[in-house]
Amino acid sequence: MDQSKIYLLRLNCKDQVGIISKISTLLANKNCNIIESKQFTDQDTNSFFIRQSFQLPNELSIETINKEFKNLSNILNANFEIRHIHKTLKTLILVSKFDHCLIELINKSKNKNLNLSIEAVISNHNDLKKISSLENLHFHHFPINNDKLKQEKRIIEFIDEKNIDIIILARYMQILSKNFVDRFYGKIINIHHSFLPSFKGAKPYHQAFERGVKIIGATAHFVTQNLDEGPIIEQDVEKVDHELSPSDLVTIGKDIEARVLYKAIKNFSEGRVFLNGRKTIVFKGDKIL
Repeated sequence: MDQSKIYLLRLNCKDQVGIISKISTLLANKNCNIIESKQFTDQDTNSFFIRQSFQLPNELSIETINKEFKNLSNILNANFEIRHIHKTLKTLILVSKFDHCLIELINKSKNKNLNLSIEAVISNHNDLKKISSLENLHFHHFPINNDKLKQEKRIIEFIDEKNIDIIILARYMQILSKNFVDRFYGKIINIHHSFLPSFKGAKPYHQAFERGVKIIGATAHFVTQNLDEGPIIEQDVEKVDHELSPSDLVTIGKDIEARVLYKAIKNFSEGRVFLNGRKTIVFKGDKIL
């Protein structure tokens, strides 16, 4: 199969009769072969979501298909996106001092498990400059210096200049402004060091230890103005017991955080994640390594 001719359709709209039929007929009339298709209807909100991959015939241009779907989207009053199945997302990673999530993303990208092009690592500290440099990644130290809005402005200028597709908060320990979040909503993904909504704030693993919890976990979610309450993309937990110290929980927690963030970013980069109000629709693919 010619991978260069495989494209991805993402479409959502209000549910109505004949959506799948209209999409399938359009593709069939253009001699496009459907390879994979997953859809979901949220009956509470009457919203329809579909992720579909298809192969474009040699004689047809993607511009023609885009035009056809533009006409269909007007009929359905739908939002849609068509992109190459292996599109590489321009990525900005924001970090502070913790390195485990950054290292995981770097390794997965190097091993071709993520379709990311890491354009830069930006931090309010210099702690992770060495790691970034060793991986030949551009590192920018944007200190806050009591003026967070000025620091954010520098980040925004970089995002606009590089046409960044996804902003990853890999344990970036700063609260983003309303302006920043609103401007890039749906493109900012954060890893939270807790199985939300428990144990918010500082030292969550110490809080967990003091409460004698039996599981700890992590949550990857879209960033909103409501701190750590954005639509959840991925979560995971691990059983623990009374024999473990706070430092043991920190070690286990870091592993969960890195794993959960990777899974969330992989699903997002493959176009499997749809925002659905305060929730997400995530069409799972093959087993994530």
